[in-house]
Amino acid sequence: MQSFATPAQAAETLPQPLFKGLIRPVLCSAVFFMLLTGIAYPLATTGVANALFPEQAQGSLIHAKGMAVGSRQIGQLFTQARYFHGRPSATLGADPENPAQTVAQPYNAAASGASNQGALSQQLLADVAARSAAYRSANGVSAQTPVPVDAVTASASGLDPHISLANARLQAERVARARGLPPERVLQWLTQHTEARQFGLLGEPRVNVLELNLALDAAGLAGHAAQSSRE
Repeated sequence: MQSFATPAQAAETLPQPLFKGLIRPVLCSAVFFMLLTGIAYPLATTGVANALFPEQAQGSLIHAKGMAVGSRQIGQLFTQARYFHGRPSATLGADPENPAQTVAQPYNAAASGASNQGALSQQLLADVAARSAAYRSANGVSAQTPVPVDAVTASASGLDPHISLANARLQAERVARARGLPPERVLQWLTQHTEARQFGLLGEPRVNVLELNLALDAAGLAGHAAQSSRE
């Protein structure tokens, strides 16, 4: 009758140097790739980015009065009438009163993301209807005038710092009225701060809301409106 060796017995019959010979290359490979991908590569890409694109590598920061007030890549929440308002944001954050739950935190860069609501979502339809009504009321937009889609829907990242020209133009009269200025003056500043298509081809002309609002404040275009914080 033929007998079979157990796995332990089979292992004992193998040359011991075979096992010992595997340990060194395995450990060396693990350490090598850890140093390469975990240290060398990040340092190299960071160094190249800071050398070629220093502003972008440092976060595309916007400064006002010697202080960093935001980033060109991340929107901020503006609610006062004297400021242009950004695109809705669906980002969430921990509820301060109950960390186990989440609450709306617009433009929360630590939780970038969309609502993931589809075109048939009743919640999305309700949100769009509510945003449309609020937008029309705030900006005096008639029922016959279409509301720009970026004024009532959040972006995929929830951090979009731009709005369309159509959106900005519909807000210009409200901003001008709140600042006690002629609408033509605000539209002039809007034109000066319009960003063209990237490379002349990609995207649509757009306005960075934070940069435009800061420019209006820096120019002293407050008119007879009361001076206050952005929010």
